[in-house]
This record gives sequence, C-alpha cells and structure tokens, in this order.
Amino acid sequence: MTTDLRRLGRMVKQAQWRDHRAVDAALHGVGTTLAQWDALRAIATRPGASAHALALVTFQSDQAFGTLTTRMAARGLVERHPGVGRRVRYELTAEGERLLVAGQEAADRTLATLFAPLDEADRAALTSILGRLLGEDDDGGSADGDGADGGARPGSDTPEDDR
Repeated sequence: MTTDLRRLGRMVKQAQWRDHRAVDAALHGVGTTLAQWDALRAIATRPGASAHALALVTFQSDQAFGTLTTRMAARGLVERHPGVGRRVRYELTAEGERLLVAGQEAADRTLATLFAPLDEADRAALTSILGRLLGEDDDGGSADGDGADGGARPGSDTPEDDR
C-alpha cells in the first residue's frame, strides 16, 4: 500500500498549525505573540546577526522583521544599535529578556501538552524523521551549517547573508 503524500503533507501542516495557534495563545497570556517571542529568541541566540539573517530564521521577510522590531523597540523589548555599514545590531532589554523567559516557560508547558499523546520513543522518532526531511544532521543543524531552529528557506541564501 502506498502512502497518500498529499494527506501526509496536510497532516504535517495541520499539526504545525495546531501547535502554532496553541503556543501563540499561551504567549498572549504572558504579554507577547509568537512572532515577537520568536524574534526575541533569534536576537538572543545570534548576537550581532544582520536583520536579514534574523528575518530568515524567524520565517519573515526583511520588511516584516524591520516593522516587528520597530514595534518591539517602542515597547522597550529590544534596542537597535548601528552596526557595520548599514547593518543594524539588535539587543534585548531587561524587559525583553524577562519576556523571552516567560514565553519559553509558556511555550514549554503548551508543547508538553500537545505532544503528550506521544511517548519519548515516538517523539524521538518523529524528530529524526522530520530532521531527515529538513536535511538536518544528527546534532539538529542542517548539512549546510544552518541552525536547527530555522535556517535558510529553500532556495534562499544562508541566514548569515547580509543582503
């Protein structure tokens, strides 16, 4: 019997959409959105990265990321500093760091509930299978050096590109 690949693709998308909505709802409870929290994570884990690189790993366009970080700066979550050339360097404020931690705790609780129907062996198997589909190595990074939490979109340059 052959697997219905359209059904499989739809199921992966449905699981992602369910997780996205649930985590976003949990993050609203701590005063942020999934987009803002993802930007906080990217800035915290990639000091000095270009706005373009940060946009890539948060699955946003450069313009959307710039708009988002402008709103976040107005809320006192991030600071924007001049970098080399036209590059802007982002840094979390104390409030941004607090929100990042609160968001991580909310997301962890939510994801634990969402993945509760799977035992640890199932979770490990699913992680391994999805990692193979995404071209990740055994450490969670892609074969071309992108990070495990995003990396470049198919057909795009690497996150470190400074276009």
